[in-house]
Amino acid sequence: MQPTLLILAAGMGSRYGGVKQLDQFGPNGETIIDYSLFDAIRAGFGKVVFIIREELRQDFDEVFGEKLAGKIDVDYAIQALDSYVPAEAGVVRRTKPWGTGHAMLCAKNHTDTPFAVINADDFYGLEAFQLISDFLKTDTDDQLHAMVGYEVKNTLSENGSVSRGVCEVAENGNLISVIERTKIYEVENGQKKIVFEEADGLTPLAADTPVSMNFWGFKPSVFPLVQHQFESYAIANIDSPKAEFYIPTVMSNLIETDTGHCKVFRSQSAWFGVTYPEDKPTVQAALKKLHDEGAYPAKLW
Repeated sequence: MQPTLLILAAGMGSRYGGVKQLDQFGPNGETIIDYSLFDAIRAGFGKVVFIIREELRQDFDEVFGEKLAGKIDVDYAIQALDSYVPAEAGVVRRTKPWGTGHAMLCAKNHTDTPFAVINADDFYGLEAFQLISDFLKTDTDDQLHAMVGYEVKNTLSENGSVSRGVCEVAENGNLISVIERTKIYEVENGQKKIVFEEADGLTPLAADTPVSMNFWGFKPSVFPLVQHQFESYAIANIDSPKAEFYIPTVMSNLIETDTGHCKVFRSQSAWFGVTYPEDKPTVQAALKKLHDEGAYPAKLW
């Protein structure tokens, strides 16, 4: 059975200043999503589900519909502000989406196969897709999920702080914990070091610390557990308009309650992403170099 790819594309792009999911970065006007789709098809994925806001549906269909016809099945899941919010939580008063864990839940009725989850604005590389695809096709343990980890030093932006899921990994390669740190950056105080910022100050991170770039692999049995988690979260945070329910929160809960485990794959692929407008030239240059080196054909489609 071919796995499904869920693409998290409902973000508001507040720091980028626009819909970066559909911005053009490749030498022929390709989006970053185009590269993820190209690599996913090569790695054996059979379906893609774009998780978007309703107002983006037509734009996504115009950009991806025709070029993907006959190459991979395409579906759309809408991440609405009231999706899966239980009635007892009360009225939803927020404009910001509930976060990546909620986005994944919104695809519950759009896949019944093992599935991967990625960000729309991150470039992961073919190796990462192949690792997750092979795992999803062959592993039969419903409670064992997976993620691709990258070294934090390779995931920073020169143009501001980034959010990353900082991971602790056991000797057997399974995830012990993942904690979302929302302000990670490099400081130069005599020598360069990487830190994350919290209310009580700065905490250093080793350069090779594995972090989650939101490349996950799940079995579909996880959905009822995610729904239960989110319903409790929504009730507790209905009056917090900026509260977000992250996939690392989901995974941490599975591990803590012994209802799921996570194998960590270390990828050596190049990673780059777009958080700020100033990141765009760097991404464009990196993609052009990959084309020039033959990692991708002159035109993807």
